[in-house]
Amino acid sequence: MTDAIRYEKGQDNIVVLTMDMPGQSANTMNALYREAMGEIVARLEAEKDAIAGVIITSAKKTFFAGGDLNELIKVTKADANAFYQMVLGIKGQLRRLETLGKPVVAAINGAALGGGWEICLACHHRIALNDNAVQLGLPEVTLGLLPGGGGVVRMVRLLGIEKALPYLAEGRKVRPDQALKAGLIHDLAQTPDEMLAKARAWIAANPKAAQPWDTPGYKIPGGTPASPNVAQMLAIAPSVLRDKTKGCFPAPEKIMCAAVEGAQVDFDTAQLIEARYFTELTTGQVSKNMIGTFWFQLNEINAGSSRPKGPAPYVTKKVGVLGAGMMGAGIAYVSAIAGIEVVLKDVSLEAAEKGKAYSQGLLEQLVSRGHMPAEKRDAILARIKATASDADFEGCDLIIEAVFENRELKAKVSAAAETHALVDAVIASNTSTLPITGLAQAVSKPEKFIGLHFFSPVDRMPLVEIIRGEKTSDETLARGFDYVLQIRKTPIVVNDSRGFFTSRVFGTFTNEGIAMLGEGVSAAMIENETRQAGMPVGPLAISDEVSMGLMTHIRNQTAEDLKAEGKALPQHPAFAVIDLMVNEYKRPGKAAGGGFYDYPENGRKRLWPELKARFEKADRQIPAIDVRDRILFIQAIETVRCVEEGVLHSVADANIGSIFGIGFAAWTGGVLQFINQYGLRDFVARARYLAEQYGERFEPPALLLEKAAKGENF
Repeated sequence: MTDAIRYEKGQDNIVVLTMDMPGQSANTMNALYREAMGEIVARLEAEKDAIAGVIITSAKKTFFAGGDLNELIKVTKADANAFYQMVLGIKGQLRRLETLGKPVVAAINGAALGGGWEICLACHHRIALNDNAVQLGLPEVTLGLLPGGGGVVRMVRLLGIEKALPYLAEGRKVRPDQALKAGLIHDLAQTPDEMLAKARAWIAANPKAAQPWDTPGYKIPGGTPASPNVAQMLAIAPSVLRDKTKGCFPAPEKIMCAAVEGAQVDFDTAQLIEARYFTELTTGQVSKNMIGTFWFQLNEINAGSSRPKGPAPYVTKKVGVLGAGMMGAGIAYVSAIAGIEVVLKDVSLEAAEKGKAYSQGLLEQLVSRGHMPAEKRDAILARIKATASDADFEGCDLIIEAVFENRELKAKVSAAAETHALVDAVIASNTSTLPITGLAQAVSKPEKFIGLHFFSPVDRMPLVEIIRGEKTSDETLARGFDYVLQIRKTPIVVNDSRGFFTSRVFGTFTNEGIAMLGEGVSAAMIENETRQAGMPVGPLAISDEVSMGLMTHIRNQTAEDLKAEGKALPQHPAFAVIDLMVNEYKRPGKAAGGGFYDYPENGRKRLWPELKARFEKADRQIPAIDVRDRILFIQAIETVRCVEEGVLHSVADANIGSIFGIGFAAWTGGVLQFINQYGLRDFVARARYLAEQYGERFEPPALLLEKAAKGENF
């Protein structure tokens, strides 16, 4: 008998099964689990007459983590049949457990996500530890998968199709108190001992427990797909879903199919349907892309793969933020909520207080929704000191400058703050485009200077791009990295260059969309096909948000800098369109009341009708696939250039940075994985076609040609 699941029968004849996979920090549904669960179920069946009931719990901090992604990422189409049979084996074990004829209770002592929650669903009674660190749910969809251990079948039978879909198709996770309200669990316990005592008491009181769906006369809550109200919901649900996924993400669509089809048949047939869809998704490319990036590469980044190894971990205690606008206010908020003292400075106390009020507004929302007690809100706000005086930076071990993109202004405020902060304070700039090595000249210790590029809105965007200047020391980089993790953001590390990585690639995205408009391509087609490619928003809409006025300012600043170096700014066909919009049509973007879109006061934004007359040409329309590929390929090619120039060092930083920072199509697994999954040789051939048709900017860089010739991937 393996130790992976301990079998202990007490004097009361209740068997406690403790899951404890050896050599793992969390329990997963790997080969060891399958073998152990097979043995356990067989033993329970053999000793059934001497058993009063079963309690399932875990010896780990978490209850059970879910499927083994090391296994799942390797499953190919050739393995489909063997994989399908293995999945049916896992389902069969849980089915035998729930039809044992004895009460089975899940004592949920930690997070139960994915396969962990599926084990809980196969139990007749579920008790969770009442702790906010405990999360319950089925997040498989976020990795391009569906719950394959009976999760779809049981959630639909437990809650009904309509109520189950948000948990299944959106991967919604809940805390124990929310799970109790939603009817997912039956009881809460304050301690592990109380949980086990409650489980034993329930078993004693319910010796003949069975699942609701195994009880004669059971009906699915809310009705089957044949019921009029469910049929009405299902008539529109697929089109609503398609509008969200744009057909790029197969998992939510397969989840809906498995849920709806499974609700029309008996339990065992529903299990087969779920297993077939699960196999289809697991052997498909999109799940490979998403598991590789959102699990393996993201964990690699958060474990510090890009952090210098020498310096000891550093905890930032007091951060000074220069500029209380949207960015500065957001940086102050995420720092204060992470327990760091903040000094928020602007030109006047009134402007600084306005920046602090931003945090107050966000915290009020959390309090009003019951997500935070009022005392905690007050404690967080007390950590933010609004000021107009540099002297208040005394004691700061980190200064972050977040003022307007103007080199002289940034230099002035950074130098003034440095004189008051701690002697060894790190000075950071939140610039999105200006080279860090140049900005570092304003301070007395350039080795202590670094770029921390946040994304707007800071409270919601998960990424921080850390930029290492020529003189930035390893210790400074390590401290910047530790601070980003401390405020619960994802750090990527890049070397200094104009626009770094994210702004550079983002610029190619917006410029390509604007260039297509300049060629005469329909604005609606550009925007729609970009979303069909998996980008969250079109290049014209995002240019309005950023403002073409700011784009022009950055371009002029870049041209000046290059001129000083004896170089000229490379021209782009988008520039002429931007100049017309800003100078002639006076439509620089949303903040100015209009850009490529109109923004009516009481309605949804819509494309500026004049675009048709001023730009679009009936004879210049191009194939839809060319629009999509131009948008994705130009970003991928620019990323390869960043790798070639040494701006990027890690594939993980490129993939995560592109999705979290600039919204690159998530189904691809990120910008370099997009090239890998396309196939490097095919990508080169397609890029050459695009270069021939639309301009030499699509020519594949030397590094790409070299890797394609060797048959290597990124």
